[in-house]
Amino acid sequence: MAKTCVIVGASHAAAQLAPSLRQQGWEGDIIVIGDEPYAPYHRPPLSKTFLSGEKTLQQILIRPEAAYEKADIKLRLGLRVETIDRANKTLQLSNGESLAYDKLALCTGSRPRQVPIPGAELKGVHYLRTVDDIEAIRADLKDNAKVAIIGGGYIGLETAAALKQLGAEVTVLEMMERILQRVTAPQISEFYQRLHTDAGVNIVTGTGVDKINGEGWVSGVSCSDGQQLAADIVIIGAGIVPNTELAEAAGLAIDNGIAVNQYACTQDPDIVAAGDCASYPHQLIGARVRLESVPNAAEMAKTAAASICGKQLDNHSHPWFWSDQYDIKLQIAGFNLGYDRVLVRGDSDSKCFSVWYFKGQQLLAADCINNPKEFMQAKQLLANNINPSDAQITDPEFDLKTLL
Repeated sequence: MAKTCVIVGASHAAAQLAPSLRQQGWEGDIIVIGDEPYAPYHRPPLSKTFLSGEKTLQQILIRPEAAYEKADIKLRLGLRVETIDRANKTLQLSNGESLAYDKLALCTGSRPRQVPIPGAELKGVHYLRTVDDIEAIRADLKDNAKVAIIGGGYIGLETAAALKQLGAEVTVLEMMERILQRVTAPQISEFYQRLHTDAGVNIVTGTGVDKINGEGWVSGVSCSDGQQLAADIVIIGAGIVPNTELAEAAGLAIDNGIAVNQYACTQDPDIVAAGDCASYPHQLIGARVRLESVPNAAEMAKTAAASICGKQLDNHSHPWFWSDQYDIKLQIAGFNLGYDRVLVRGDSDSKCFSVWYFKGQQLLAADCINNPKEFMQAKQLLANNINPSDAQITDPEFDLKTLL
């Protein structure tokens, strides 16, 4: 009897897991269930080239739909899985259908963190996570619109850059003392503060938003420091939360995401999880982590596919991330959790330098501004557990490649 693997969520992880199953030898049915009416698509361009109109939906699809048909992968879109019956190995779908599975992969992703700000229900207030979110923002975006972005993280700043290039008047509001404070060193924050300020974006730090003003439609925001800002559109970028409710209701363990082992397996031998929704023990980091990145989703998906097919594939590579703002590409190698000092390589006043994170003498991560060469070198140093000296890092004439 042919077996069925159902993948819940049409996410980055799902788009990798389904073809990886075929590569690992799965001969049964593969069904991907997604609650959006679109095939899996790249999310990073949403706040960049898709928002700016440079790319269409077809251009940001991870794979053309024909590729799924060729691999005999069935996409069932516009449906939600309401419940998982682990005892009977069935799923209850939003259309009333019951669907049986032999193996189940949870790739449910994440959603924007909702913030309890009075007025957040007004028209013209948006979160940013899906194609439909972007379409709604673009529909509301008028010429010379005043846009207030709540949150100075990567999503907020990428959105600010795209909207500024579309001619909007943009203000970014960050409650912490500097933008990107949760994820980067002060030198990177200062660089992006200058970059956006020079582009005409108004960045206000150290203030929260007490209220979003308006009657029916947003008209502005009231800040906690007393400032009153006019706004035609408000975009809230306060981070994301993993979609774990379905797994939790089915009795699966939750630990900052759906808890899986190093092979992407839950405590149920027939259920795996991968992507933003899942946390796992990272051997190199030495802690359980939940990583919000496309590369991590892809690697976890490959590991999960191997597990479904009765194989073991360790997911232990160092994570990496990126962010595009204006003509600047930031590439991040490693994970700077627990760093106690940073070193700058190159001129931080320029548009090409890097910041290296250490815990004691151990290299943890590097943020590389317009510097793909040093990004690749940082990845290799981390992969080989090589810890450069302070003198080697801070001397831009020293070739890090010689350490490899």
